[in-house]
Amino acid sequence: MSWNPFKTYLVLPLTEISGLDEGNCKILTCLFLSFPISAIFKRLPDQKLNLKNYYIIFISAIYIFLILEIWSGFFVLLFNALFTYILTKYYRSQLMPWVNLIVLMLLLAVNHLKSQFTRVTYDPTAIDITGAQMVLVMKLSAFAWSYSDGMLYHKDITKFNKYFNTYQKSRAVLKHPSFVSFMGYVFFYASIVTGPSFDYADYEKFILTDIFNDVPDSKKPGRKVKRKIPRSGRIALWKVIQGILWAALWIAIKQKITTSYTLSDEFIYHKNFIYRLGFLWILGFVYRLKYYTVWSISEAGCILAGLGYNGYDAKKDKLYWNRVQNIDPYAFETGQNVHDCLEAWNMNTNKWLKNFIYLRTCKRDPETGKVKVGMIPTLITFFTSAFWHGSMPGYYMTFIIGAFMQAVGKIFRRNFRPLFASKDNSNVSPYKFLYDIVCWVVTQASFGYAVQPFVLLELKPSFQTWKANYFWVHIACFSVIIFFDMPIGKKFSKFLAKYHLQPKTQVTPISQSLAALKESFDSTADLHEAVKVLPDFDNQIELQDQNISMPPLGNLSQDFVKLKGEFDEWLSTSSKDGATIDQSEIDAFKAALSGLDNDVKYYISKLDEFNKSNKKE
Repeated sequence: MSWNPFKTYLVLPLTEISGLDEGNCKILTCLFLSFPISAIFKRLPDQKLNLKNYYIIFISAIYIFLILEIWSGFFVLLFNALFTYILTKYYRSQLMPWVNLIVLMLLLAVNHLKSQFTRVTYDPTAIDITGAQMVLVMKLSAFAWSYSDGMLYHKDITKFNKYFNTYQKSRAVLKHPSFVSFMGYVFFYASIVTGPSFDYADYEKFILTDIFNDVPDSKKPGRKVKRKIPRSGRIALWKVIQGILWAALWIAIKQKITTSYTLSDEFIYHKNFIYRLGFLWILGFVYRLKYYTVWSISEAGCILAGLGYNGYDAKKDKLYWNRVQNIDPYAFETGQNVHDCLEAWNMNTNKWLKNFIYLRTCKRDPETGKVKVGMIPTLITFFTSAFWHGSMPGYYMTFIIGAFMQAVGKIFRRNFRPLFASKDNSNVSPYKFLYDIVCWVVTQASFGYAVQPFVLLELKPSFQTWKANYFWVHIACFSVIIFFDMPIGKKFSKFLAKYHLQPKTQVTPISQSLAALKESFDSTADLHEAVKVLPDFDNQIELQDQNISMPPLGNLSQDFVKLKGEFDEWLSTSSKDGATIDQSEIDAFKAALSGLDNDVKYYISKLDEFNKSNKKE
């Protein structure tokens, strides 16, 4: 093999210093090289779009062929990209996004199975291409859906506005991109192996520099000629420092806290349950350190290039750089429930699953476009996530118990949290800190138990690890779900509801809030004042549920939250450059309110019926 300067002077020295295997050091070399490379990229002329795309592709070629040495993997990625590009350009059908997703997932499954059944011995120098392919599947499938949304925009804009949320609308691709621009998106060097994934609409705005239109002149670098991409060296450096600290911690303890010990006779037979519980908790943290390292450094590369830019807040005089953030270690490690932890983990995958899998499989009301939540979309999303990760049984074991953990979390949050704090946190018990500590301990210990199969992957050792811990999470989850589904559990919920804390603040009745909002619509095109009445909606709905111990009806509460989120996003966009929201958007919100108004009337009628039946009893 010919002499490779990248391997000789970068990869091998990093291997000796860190003690990591050559494969991981190849990935880290690419991540660290992204910083000087991004510094050069930012200085390319803003208007030279093709030059910037060619630069991105050229750097990725160096990564793939000279550092990562994944020649065969390159053709896998290229074939996936060419398939999506050709299919989306020439196959004009509503089934196009589904055909694209299914084919991409099958191609990924082939490599997952190949890796599972044909690799006999571990090669420390090899890079598993399935990681990069998983990232690419998200990007390509999201592109197909976004381009399909763009075609609907041209065909039926009313249906487009009705059926899609703000995120999906903002990611719609209205024109099929040039080949070089698409390849730049596919092979963006800072995220080609480890992610993060991002949408083509974000990449296009980034290359066109439209994403930086709201940056004030005072924040633009350059003395004579101002560049649109603002400086981001400090925030990128801070991300790198975090990644290095996570890596140092991982290297320091990964030899002491190991999965092999959890399978030993000493751990299983000679350590008590509390010790085993704590060890798995720490072991789960050790697993996450590797992801914290890679995702923090890869995000830093995207930030330095400018892709991570996410808007300017004029009031705070602050630039935000979290557009492609994939992990929030602090939020995860301090999370007090499963939902909060999952929201802080692999964020871009969560966005993909929600906007391009779950919402695409939900049925919609043909009149209002409202999503009808059902079990089938949830199952499809679960299966897609598990199938995307691979074919090993450990993935499915973790995801299944994770789903039950999330269900239990909802039960506890609905029944026990209001004993310590009202919905709006205006009324908080002095004992809430005890509740928070218990929730944190149980949540983190549960994750330590649940993630073991995700790392062990094989059925027998995963089952053995759970067995050594008496299947405590399984037993707890099933017991809670069964109990609260029984008549005695429902009575217990009603009993607890009597002691739920109520807000100290006055909440505007729903009917008054709706009337005030409609009046604001009719009197002005400026929605900044109208939005002020929205925050009361969700609280009012939840309070009525709590006061009468009645489960939520349909998705009314979620609809208010969604409406408020769309308001906030559009208002934030319009306030940056002083633009006003046009009449079509106001009309769209009026239509949404009409549907919500009918739901409110139905909801209140059901409340009246429930109250009357309670009085009779």
